[in-house]
Amino acid sequence: MTDLVTFGETMLRLSPPRGERLETTRDLTVQAGGAESNVAVGAARLGADARWLSKLPDSPLGRRIVTELRSHGVRPGVAWADADESRVGTYYLEHGGEPRGTNVIYDRADAAITTVEPDELPTDAVAEAEWFHTTGITPALSETTAETTTALLRTAGEAGTTRSFDLNYRAKLWDPETARAAYEDLFEHVDTLFVPRRDAREVLDREGSAVEIAHGLATEFGFDTVVVTRGLEGAVALHDGSVYEQDVYEAETFDAIGTGDAFVAGFVAERLRGGDLPAALRWGSATAALKRTTDGDLAVTTPAEVRDVIEGEGGIDR
Repeated sequence: MTDLVTFGETMLRLSPPRGERLETTRDLTVQAGGAESNVAVGAARLGADARWLSKLPDSPLGRRIVTELRSHGVRPGVAWADADESRVGTYYLEHGGEPRGTNVIYDRADAAITTVEPDELPTDAVAEAEWFHTTGITPALSETTAETTTALLRTAGEAGTTRSFDLNYRAKLWDPETARAAYEDLFEHVDTLFVPRRDAREVLDREGSAVEIAHGLATEFGFDTVVVTRGLEGAVALHDGSVYEQDVYEAETFDAIGTGDAFVAGFVAERLRGGDLPAALRWGSATAALKRTTDGDLAVTTPAEVRDVIEGEGGIDR
C-alpha cells in the first residue's frame, strides 16, 4: 500500500538572481514547483512512500519535472501527452525586497494537465493509498481538471482512503465567488481540510476567530479535521471536537514559496506514522520553518532536522 498519493499540476519555476529584474536578467534558475508535488516531495523526504499523479508533454521539459521529483523519492504516475500538442506550465518568480516585494508571473494556459481525465491516470494507486491529497489550485485550471479532481476524491472515498484538501486559493486563477462554489461542491469528498484564515474569510465568507472558523466548517461540511493556518500566529486544528494550537518555529526566511505545502507535508507524514494531532501540527510547523530557509518550492529536509527544530536544537553542525 502506498502511503500518500497527490494529484495536481507541476510547473517549471524560472527565477532571476536575487535583486535582478526579469526584464534585464541574463540568467534564470530552473526548478520544479507545484503545490501537490511539493507535498509529495516533502512527505517523501520525511519517510513516506509518496506518488504524484499528473499529465505532462512527452518532451525534455516534461521529463525534466519527473526527473527532479524522482530525485527526492517521489514515484510519478504521469499521463504523457503528445509534445507537439501540449506544453508544460511555467511561472516566473522575481524576488525583491521591500517596497517592491516578490512578484509571480504565470504562463500556464493550455498546459497538458488541463486535459487530464481519470482513465489516463493510475487510479488504482489512489484506491490503494492510505492518504490522498490535492488542492484548490487544480480544479481552477479547467473544467476537465475539476471533474477529474472530483472523480479521484470519490475513488479515494469509496476505497476508504483518507482525503485531504488544501484550499490554496489563487486570485490569478479565479474570483472568490466562483472558487467558493467549486470548493463547496468538493467538500463532501474531503476528510481533512487545510485552509488559511485569510482565505476562509475572503473566499468562504467565514467570520470569527480561527477556532470559530474551524468549528463552523466542520459542523456544516462534516470534516473529520480542519486545520486553519494563521501565518506568523501559527495554526489551529479541530479534530473530534477538540481544539489544538501550534505556534510557528522561528526561521530566517530565504524563500517563503512552498511554506504552506511544507506544513501539509510535515503534518501528513506524521499522521501516516501514527502521530496524534498535536504531533502532526509540530511536524507541519517545523517542516514549514525549515522550508523557509531553502531556495525553491521544495522542502528539502530530513526527519532529524525536523526533530531538532521541535526539540529546540540548532546552531552550527560540526
